[in-house]
This record gives sequence, structure tokens and C-alpha cells, in this order.
Amino acid sequence: MNDQTDKWGQAGNKNLAVVLYCNDRPQSVRVGNCASSTLTLSTGAPQGCVLSPLLYSLYTYDCTATSSSNIIVKFADDTVVVGLISDNDERAYLEEIKHLENWCQENNLLLNVSKTKELIVDCSKKQERHYQPVRISGTTVETVDSFRYLGVHISQDLSWSRHTNSLAKKARQRLYHLRRLRDFRLPSKVLRNFYTCTIESILTGNITVWFGNSTKQDRQALQRVVCSAERITHTELPDLQTIYYKRCQTKARKIVKDPTHPNNRLFSLLRSGRRFRSLKTKTERLKRSFFPQAIRALNQGN
Repeated sequence: MNDQTDKWGQAGNKNLAVVLYCNDRPQSVRVGNCASSTLTLSTGAPQGCVLSPLLYSLYTYDCTATSSSNIIVKFADDTVVVGLISDNDERAYLEEIKHLENWCQENNLLLNVSKTKELIVDCSKKQERHYQPVRISGTTVETVDSFRYLGVHISQDLSWSRHTNSLAKKARQRLYHLRRLRDFRLPSKVLRNFYTCTIESILTGNITVWFGNSTKQDRQALQRVVCSAERITHTELPDLQTIYYKRCQTKARKIVKDPTHPNNRLFSLLRSGRRFRSLKTKTERLKRSFFPQAIRALNQGN
């Protein structure tokens, strides 16, 4: 098998915005009985408008990858180009970046190169290789060893320590507020609800993505936050391993029930019709990733 390198090019972190033209529309902000002055807008869509996702999809429907080795992930103003490099041939990837740049120019969109980052993930065990720099509008894109995408810190070595450290730090800060509520002698039920909404939600965000391949030390650091919350609330709280297991099951069941899901084919039943066929994995990283773990969770739940 040829050496393959994943090259993640983030084509404009928080910089690809859609401007939709419409009739002049007066808008203001109201908080309680107070209202701001009125401002008339002639472009854009109100935040939270139910039409915004549809209009965005219509506007960017033709922004697609031109090569089978590339993927363009579009999520509002966070657009990512993912390229698979084989045999040191970067042409398809670099051409994809150029194609995206041209598409933006033709559709009156601007790429903020200063906020655009490139992350190279090289899984080969050979000597370090050098890659051509990505240039957008004549400016070289900065290459980084990690970046934050949709709330998840993705590192060059595909480890999750940076991400889990960030979660643990943020969650520990909110323990202060939990202690203050306890000092006001609020019921345990209220304290638990506060923990679930403001602390557990942080610790378990996108947990099906990163928890399986996190290290034992990282998991223990996160679990210590849960233990601290248990001492504060005087109630037993679900551990992260249990939450991860249940969410893998829930997500897997949704994929199984959706024949249009691109990964539905990974969940195939055995002849007995009671268990799902396990995925063959050659590496420990793949074995601990979501899909093998999800299939294992489904089989154990049957």
C-alpha cells in the first residue's frame, strides 16, 4: 500500500460568509422594555432565521470538490478542504484550493487569508517530507500543528490531549459557580441540573469523536472534574465512559435507520439478523474510533 498523507487545508476559518440581497428591512434590538434605535439593512439574513440554512445551501450548492481525493466541508463561515495525498503528488489538493479561491471570487466572496490555516497530518513512518506551501491571492497560508474546528481541537499527531486539557480547564472554572449555588443551599436537584447544563455539556461535547482515542491520563483528568461535582452536589453523576457508550449507541441507531446516511453501509447485519458485522481494523487508532466502537455498543445492547 502506498504511503498516504492527510493534508487538512482550512480554507478560511470564520471567513466564508454569504451575503443575500433582499429588500430594505428595519431592525432593532429589544431587551425587556428597552429598545435600541432602528437601523435599516439591505443585505443579509437575520440571525436565527429559519430560511438562513436553506438560502446558504442554495447559494453554495455548486461549491463541491473537483477530485475524488478531496472533500470540501461547508459549515456556514467555517469551510474546510480535506485532501488525501498519495505518492507525494499534491497536484489535486493544490488545484482544489485554487478552484475554491476562484469560486469565491466568482461569487463575490472574500477569503480571509490571515485566518486561514493549514494542518498536515503525516501518518508515514519515513523521514519527514516537505510540502509545497499553499498560497491564496499571492499570500502564503500559515501551517499550524493544531487548530480548533467547530469546538474541537484537532492536532497534527491526531492526539486529543490539547482538546481534553481545554475541556478540563473550562469545566473546572464553572465548578466555582456550582459551589456558590451550593453555598446558597439550593436543592441537590437544582445543583444537578446546573451541572448537566453547564459542566457536563462541556465535558461531553462531540464526545463520540474524541473519547475513544483519548489517553488514560486525559480521561482521568476529565473524570476528576465529575468527581469534584459529585462532592459538591452530594449526588451520584454519570461517568464519562457511560455517557460515551450510550451516545455511541444512540448515534449508531440513527445511522442504521437512515438509509441515506453516507455511512449506513458500514452497519451490516450478520446472517442471524441479530448482530452487526464487526469492522476489520489494522491499527489501534481505528479500532478505538467511533464506527468500530459504535458497532460493538450496538451488539452489546442487543
